[in-house]
Amino acid sequence: MDKTALDSLIFDDSFTRALPADSEPRNYRRQVIRSCYSHVIPTKVSKPTLVSYAKEVAAQLNLDSDACESDQFTQVFSGNDLLAGMRPYAACYGGHQFGNWAGQLGDGRVINLGEIVNPQGERLTLQIKGSGLTPYSRTADGLAVLRSSVREFLCSEAMHHLGVPTTRALSLVLTGEKVKRDMFYDGHPQMEPGAIVCRVAPSFIRFGNFQIHAMRGEMELLKALVDYTLRHHFPHLGEPSKEVYIAWFQEVCSTTAKMIVEWMRVGFVHGVMNTDNMSILGLTIDYGPYGWLENYDPNWTPNTTDAGRRRYRFSHQHKIALWNLYQLANAIVPLIGETEPLEEALDAYAEIYTQQWLSMMGKKLGLHTINPEKDDALIAELLAILEWVETDMTLFYRKLANILISRNPSKDGGDEDFLSIFMDAYYQPEQLTSEYKARFGRWIQSYKSRVAEENIPDDIRQKQMNAVNPKYVLRNYLAQQAIDRAEQGDHAMIAELLELLRHPYDEQPDKEAFASKRPDWARNRPGCSMLSCSS
Repeated sequence: MDKTALDSLIFDDSFTRALPADSEPRNYRRQVIRSCYSHVIPTKVSKPTLVSYAKEVAAQLNLDSDACESDQFTQVFSGNDLLAGMRPYAACYGGHQFGNWAGQLGDGRVINLGEIVNPQGERLTLQIKGSGLTPYSRTADGLAVLRSSVREFLCSEAMHHLGVPTTRALSLVLTGEKVKRDMFYDGHPQMEPGAIVCRVAPSFIRFGNFQIHAMRGEMELLKALVDYTLRHHFPHLGEPSKEVYIAWFQEVCSTTAKMIVEWMRVGFVHGVMNTDNMSILGLTIDYGPYGWLENYDPNWTPNTTDAGRRRYRFSHQHKIALWNLYQLANAIVPLIGETEPLEEALDAYAEIYTQQWLSMMGKKLGLHTINPEKDDALIAELLAILEWVETDMTLFYRKLANILISRNPSKDGGDEDFLSIFMDAYYQPEQLTSEYKARFGRWIQSYKSRVAEENIPDDIRQKQMNAVNPKYVLRNYLAQQAIDRAEQGDHAMIAELLELLRHPYDEQPDKEAFASKRPDWARNRPGCSMLSCSS
């Protein structure tokens, strides 16, 4: 038999080679101690069917369309077949969930197929989500359903093309089987189509990988995992030592801050920022009950489990990231022997986030330079205005670029004409009171005066603003429409959204409908407003 492109993938599992495995070969739910992972075999499925694949991720793996559309591809990424060199495993980790230590968590429905080394020398870990029981499945079944898998597949790629650090998604496969899920945790479970997503990243190591060993007092194992992480993912910092541990934590703080700033830029709300969902590489990881901020509401959370406390609300994400970094610091402090350098890194996180956020907001407003004395107040007033009436965040910033900057801004913009630019962004135009119009008009005047100081031609400013303010995001109702159709056997909208979201900053005139604000029917519909952790 001729060797295929899939058979040519080079597997070289540095993680399993360097770190200790679970000594128990049987696959059953249990506490796994003194180990970083357990070897497991994916559960075979009855009728795998390829729904979609991301051509850019395939290209990273040196796979062409023929390989991706082959039966072998579907069999491998449904877990039915293993390629030479694959020795699948599930990782052991713990975590704080909603602020409370949850103990051992681990890859309960994810199985790592292995690390590949592509022709460019990059290491990429492949893992399939929804592929059956592992020792870490706790009371769950290790499976995933189509609705959550569609959301993860599309959002992983949407975030990448938006320029947000993220794990990627290679493929989406139907299993041909039904999975029981209680979507609302209200005692009314239903049978849903099963599905599997293949996720791809340089590493899926999370804060929780370190926490579990620290909490158990497994200090030799903690050190081994930290040293492995440094050598394989942070080699530029040098060989492991106390000083390098500190530099590593500083870098993790910095990359985490920058990731959160990118979430805020595009209006993404993760929804479940537990420490086991925080990547050590500063990547967005684990797309569960996430959502996109449509009307600007800083207190919105997409997670029904979080509806009461709103711990993971949009405006609180940077603070939660800092809290999570504190937990990582607590885990690694035994390796350093003192807290002061870690505390300094945590203080620096706050400074980095503030600076990066202010710079990001300046770019969204078309400002090349930031003057905190002027711009803090300008930005704060805008955010208050956006919250005052129900305003679509994505549409508003995109339309703001259309404001013309007069050489004499005090003589124009004083009437209501500017409002016509933004009308498509308002969900309830009847909220536009005279008081609101006056306040927004004053802000527009201040904004035009501030932008005029930079003396940038309108067309150049508009182009620069449109490069950071997307026209297309994976709106919640769009994802739900694609799910509804897919559950009826029509996968066309998944492909259409995947193509649309490859170019989120471009106009795409034939796709204008996908840039529209949330329709009224989707305001409170499940999947379009809030989601549970059920998948």
